[in-house]
Amino acid sequence: METDDVLDGAPTVDTAARVREVIAAAGVSQREFARRVVMDPSKLSRSLSGTRRFTAAELARIADEGRVDVGRLLGTRPREKAAAPAAGVEGGRPLQIVRETVRLIAEHGFHAVRVADIARACATSSAAIHYHFPGRAELLEAAVRWCMDEDTARRAARLAEADDAAAELRQLIALQTPRTAQQRRQWAVWLDLWAEAARSTTVGRLHSEYYRQWRETVADVLRRGVGQGVFRAGIDPRAAALTLTALIDGLATHVLSVDGPASAAAADAMHAALTNHVTHTILAP
Repeated sequence: METDDVLDGAPTVDTAARVREVIAAAGVSQREFARRVVMDPSKLSRSLSGTRRFTAAELARIADEGRVDVGRLLGTRPREKAAAPAAGVEGGRPLQIVRETVRLIAEHGFHAVRVADIARACATSSAAIHYHFPGRAELLEAAVRWCMDEDTARRAARLAEADDAAAELRQLIALQTPRTAQQRRQWAVWLDLWAEAARSTTVGRLHSEYYRQWRETVADVLRRGVGQGVFRAGIDPRAAALTLTALIDGLATHVLSVDGPASAAAADAMHAALTNHVTHTILAP
């Protein structure tokens, strides 16, 4: 979601300089700070360079993370915050809000989740939620970005453990098979967001970008495998990645539709089907 709703219409250059000071004081990279305030790193970069204006909600989250008044960022008199920072909350209040939103979406679906439900889960007020995320659209965008970052981080960690491309592909398949409660919750969120992506231009763009990155990750693994001689020499990495990721999506949707003890058997069947597909179409004979 893009908006020019900037507090007091503050000068972009001065505000950007003050935000840089807050990031420097935090002692983390710009990308990590963007993650903490649940902001697209490219938007933060453009705002800091002066080619984009910070929104009111972004400045509120930056002020909260930096434990400063929004007025300080704007160069105006300090103003009282709508809510005090969340003491003892890992990652700060914005990240807590997004995590609880993701959990509630997984359990009830996005459109069944009210701001009051999120506030109750965070032990705060609806006003505090709106302070950081003025509307449902912005909160949904933040939830999508957080899920993308978490999924990307888990994939990177798994690939780092593998000895060769064949092991990397096995790790990716295991990661995408919804066996654990956490994996099922993540898939439940993605299924809900797919439906939302068909109705929302912003979420649709995020969805497309995430899947572009995901397919490219698989294609890169396949290219490495061909070079290592563990995958068939004649495969088209991009085409094979498209087929494999589509198969994963379809099978995971089926697993998510099965409840109780049968879900474990469905997950086993999904893993077996994917392994069989890889064995017969990708692995070198």
